[in-house]
Amino acid sequence: MRPEKFLLVATLLVAGLSSLGLVPASHPAPKKPNIIIILADDMGYSDIGCFGSDARTPNLDAMAAGGLKMTNFYNASRCCPSRASLLTGLYQHQAGVGDMVNTRTQPAYQGYLNKNCVTIAEALKTGGYNTFMAGKWHVGQAPEHWPVKRGFDHYFGLIDGANSYFENRPYRPNQKLTIALDDKPYTPGPGYYSTDAYTDHAIEFIDQSKSTGKPFFLYLAYQAPHWPLHALPEDIAKYKGKFMAGWDKLREQRFERLQKLGVINKNTKLSPRDERVPAWESLSQEEKVRWDEKMAVYCAMIDRMDQNIGKLRQKLKDLGQDQNTVIMFLSDNGGSSEAIKGTGFLPEIIEANKKPSSDPSSFTAYEFPGANVSNAPFRFFKHWTYEGGTATPFIAYGPGIVKPGRTDATPGHLVDLMATCLDLAQVAYPKTYNANQIKPTEGISMVPVFKGQPWKGHNALFFEHEGNRAVRQGKWKLVSEFPANKWQLYDLEADRSELHDLSAGNPQKVQELTVMYDKWATHAEVIPFEQLSKAGEF
Repeated sequence: MRPEKFLLVATLLVAGLSSLGLVPASHPAPKKPNIIIILADDMGYSDIGCFGSDARTPNLDAMAAGGLKMTNFYNASRCCPSRASLLTGLYQHQAGVGDMVNTRTQPAYQGYLNKNCVTIAEALKTGGYNTFMAGKWHVGQAPEHWPVKRGFDHYFGLIDGANSYFENRPYRPNQKLTIALDDKPYTPGPGYYSTDAYTDHAIEFIDQSKSTGKPFFLYLAYQAPHWPLHALPEDIAKYKGKFMAGWDKLREQRFERLQKLGVINKNTKLSPRDERVPAWESLSQEEKVRWDEKMAVYCAMIDRMDQNIGKLRQKLKDLGQDQNTVIMFLSDNGGSSEAIKGTGFLPEIIEANKKPSSDPSSFTAYEFPGANVSNAPFRFFKHWTYEGGTATPFIAYGPGIVKPGRTDATPGHLVDLMATCLDLAQVAYPKTYNANQIKPTEGISMVPVFKGQPWKGHNALFFEHEGNRAVRQGKWKLVSEFPANKWQLYDLEADRSELHDLSAGNPQKVQELTVMYDKWATHAEVIPFEQLSKAGEF
């Protein structure tokens, strides 16, 4: 046989065998990306630099500039429900955390992730991923519901909802708080600061797994800036004295930055100061100084979180993984108006609330005034389903995957993170897991948005938390607050701050969206809040 004919026959033979999978293909499959989700806790819509904040967040700002900002992204308005939704790609009721981690008789409100959902970690493990978590869990307090039982290879962090940043410290009578390493309780030593510790353990997990050659998924759920307001002295020093202009001026400054940055459109108006917040001029000098200090500590907490995100990104670069990692950042709800006062707290916590926020032994929150600044330009706060409770800054960054320098106003939701992660990893969403039927995901992959491609998104998004309800479809949002239960209608394109209720002039739209909400509520296993059994009741 002539050489050229032999070469042709050999080439055709190899090609045929390769197509049958009998010899390696000449071009290996693209390497799967590492995936990181970073969740802030109780952080408001305008609390990072690229969304208008006074806090210094150069690492998050760089990710936004080199990636994508989504300005109409939503959470579930409260810690536990948002975490359940994020982890499972379901609405929180479908995952078993319809309210908080309190146990109730109804399955949708049992207070921990059920067996008819999978976590992102469980799903990605089937696709060959190492899976790690560091930070606040808050979707199952019993050891059988801890992260290592829900798909994570390694875990370090706070199992519960809140704690001191410096030590393991209960704040309610008969309360046991748990910091855990993998599946064992962990006692922090001297020099512990939770934000640093979460990052250090996350980096350790990544470092220890590098020899496996597998991609990794990391869920880094910072406790910051949830109360108590605890920060390190060197971070507080950057901000102390910078907020003496008062909350009205600070909100106006944030509003101007939000517009200049293109985060909100020209139709958006700054909501009035919340009625529960006094005029700044009415405060004594002592009260002004105390609030300035609270705001300084709050911003310092976010600053330290950003520093740690920078430390994590540097580690990725050192490992040569920075060009093959997609990072997503968001908050679990709007700014918190909660206070450390009155019943439910230990006497020593009430006493610690009287100390300056810069004192490491203090136990303070920044209450309605601070949350009103954090959520600028919106109304209301964590717990409610107005924009101030449910809107979150969202950033996605990933060289070669996320098209840089873009701002997108298409509505997205926590439920989309599961589908997005599986799409990035090219892993199928399971119909069954551990012999349990798995509920279909409610989310839609946002990878097209990341790539700058057309994305149809959701026909509608739905919200319910402790009787507070909402549905958003296109520009329209229907909202009601518990216990009044009266529907209000807003045009978010013209009025993102929800200042003008249009329900009286649009009864047909109210009826249309009410029908949609009721149908969703039945599908998602929502029970009217007043009909729920008491927490802890069996």
